[in-house]
Amino acid sequence: MKHPDPEAMNDGVLDHRGEVLPYLSKSAKNMKMDKLLTTPMPNYTGKTPGSYFWTKVVYWICNRISRVQYRSIEATGMERIPDDRGSLCCAWHTNGILDALQITLNHPEYFVFGARHDLVTRPIMGWWTRKMAVQPVVRKAELLRGGCSEEEATLLNGRSLITLASGISHGYGCVLFPEGTSHNNAYMLRFRTGPMRTVLAASALAMSTDRALPVLIPIGLHFRTREYFRTDVWVEFGDPIQVQENDIPQSLIDSVSTGSWSEPPAESVYKLRDKLREELVPLSPNTHNWEEYRGLLLLGHINGRLNNNQPRTWREEVEAARKFRDQFTKGSEIVDVDDLQPPKISNSLLTKSELGAEILHRNGLDGRDLSHGMNKLSAPRVSKAPLAVIRLLLFTCLLPVFTLALLPQVILGRVLGDSTDEGIDARTSYQFLAAMFGSITIWPISSTILVGLLYWQNDLILDLVGKDWTQSFGNSSLEIGFAIFMMWLLMFPISLLTGRLFSLVWDDYVDARGFYRKLTMSSVDKEELFKHLAEIKHDLSMPD
Repeated sequence: MKHPDPEAMNDGVLDHRGEVLPYLSKSAKNMKMDKLLTTPMPNYTGKTPGSYFWTKVVYWICNRISRVQYRSIEATGMERIPDDRGSLCCAWHTNGILDALQITLNHPEYFVFGARHDLVTRPIMGWWTRKMAVQPVVRKAELLRGGCSEEEATLLNGRSLITLASGISHGYGCVLFPEGTSHNNAYMLRFRTGPMRTVLAASALAMSTDRALPVLIPIGLHFRTREYFRTDVWVEFGDPIQVQENDIPQSLIDSVSTGSWSEPPAESVYKLRDKLREELVPLSPNTHNWEEYRGLLLLGHINGRLNNNQPRTWREEVEAARKFRDQFTKGSEIVDVDDLQPPKISNSLLTKSELGAEILHRNGLDGRDLSHGMNKLSAPRVSKAPLAVIRLLLFTCLLPVFTLALLPQVILGRVLGDSTDEGIDARTSYQFLAAMFGSITIWPISSTILVGLLYWQNDLILDLVGKDWTQSFGNSSLEIGFAIFMMWLLMFPISLLTGRLFSLVWDDYVDARGFYRKLTMSSVDKEELFKHLAEIKHDLSMPD
C-alpha cells in the first residue's frame, strides 16, 4: 500500500500564521465556478433539505454499506441532542467522508450539508450531492493557491454559510469540521472559525424568527484503525454547547434576516471557538503521536485485567486509555488554544507500555491478544470455528454473485484508496464511494448477467430442483418475462446478502490470521514483551 510522502505533499504555501497549508489533491485544485454558483439551494419546508426521495435512498444505502464496512459501530450520547432546535456537530477530522457519514447516520435529525467544493462538481458524486442540496465551501487553501479569486470565494462561501445557517435555524442538523481538513495526526490542528461563524449566524436567524437558539455539539470520533476494512468505530456525542443570546448583537440579526451573509462579532466567534476547543479536544486522542496513544490503550488493557474489568468493546478501550491520559496530563495540555501537538508525556509507566505496544503493533497484534494473566498470548476461541465453517460454505455457494457483483467494487475501492494523492486518511472514503456508486452502476449489470446464466442453465436447474423457475407465474410469454424480471430484482438483495456474508467471512479470516501471527511471533519479541508487561503489572499493583 503506497501513499504520498507527507514531505513531498508540502508545496511550501503558508497561511497568515506562517503555517503550511493543507495539501490539495488534483480534484480540490480543479474549481468549476460556473457549476458551484448554480448549486441547488435547500428547501426547509419539508423533512429533508434536499430531495426527500433521494435523501432517503442515500441514507438507506449508506447505512447498509456502513454495516458492511465496520465490524462494530457504537454511538452514545444521542439523548443529549435537543429535539426542539437545530444543532451544528463538530468533530476532529481524520477519516475523510467517513467522519461526516458516521455523525450523520447516528444523529436523530436530517442534515443540511456543507462540503469541499469538488464534491459538488465530480461527475457521479456531484449528481447525488446536488440532489441532497449540499453547499460547496472554498477553503483558505484553495483561495491562497489561486484556485479562485477572493471575490468568488467570498460570494460562494457567503451564500453557502448563510444557507447552512438558515438550515440550522430551522431545526436541521449540520456537521462542519473546525480543523478545516482531514489529517493523520493524533491531535487536533488549529481551529478555523467557519463553524462558529455559521452557528452564530444561525442563532441570529433563529432570534429573528422567534425560534430556539441552536446548539454546538462536540463529537468524539474513534476508529480503531481508520484505514482498515472492518475496523471498529465509536461515535461519542458530547454535551451540547448552547449559544447565548447576549453573544448575538442586534446588528447581526438585522443583517442575516435579509438573507445575506454578515460576519458575526469577532469576540463572539473567538469565545465560542475557545469553548468548543475546551470541550472537543478531550474527546480526541490528544496525544503526542500514535505510538503514545497505543501505549495508553495497552495500559488500559493491563489495568482492566488486573482489576477484573477487562475492556470488552472498543468504546471501553478508548475510555480506559483516556483515564490514563488525563491522569498523566491532569488536563494541562488540552485547553490552550494555541497548542497543537501535545508535549510527550513523561511517565515511566507509559514508556514501558509504549515499548510493549510497539512490539504488539509490529506483529499485527494489540492488547486484546493478551491472556487474562498477561503472561502469554491468548488462545483462539475454538467455539467460533463451526459458525465460521458454515459461513464459509454459504459464501462459497454465493461465489458467482460475489465475483460479478462485489469483486469489481472491491478492486475499484482498493485501487482508488491505495493510489489517491490525498493521503491515508482518504483511503476508506474511496472504498466507501466505490461500494456506494459501484452498487448503483455494477449491480444492474451483474444482475442481468446472473439471470442470463440462470436462464441458460435452466434445464440443469430443472433436473436438480425439479421446478422450472421461469414458469413460477405461468407458462405464457408475459408470465415467463415477469418471472425473469422478478429474478432480476431478487438479485439485488442477494448481492446485499452476499456482501454482508463476505464481511463476516473476512472477520473469520482476520481472526485466523491473528492466531497465526501469535503462533509465529518470534521468541525474542515474546520475551521482551512479557518482560515489559511484568514490570507494568508490578508498577500498577504498587500502592500510591
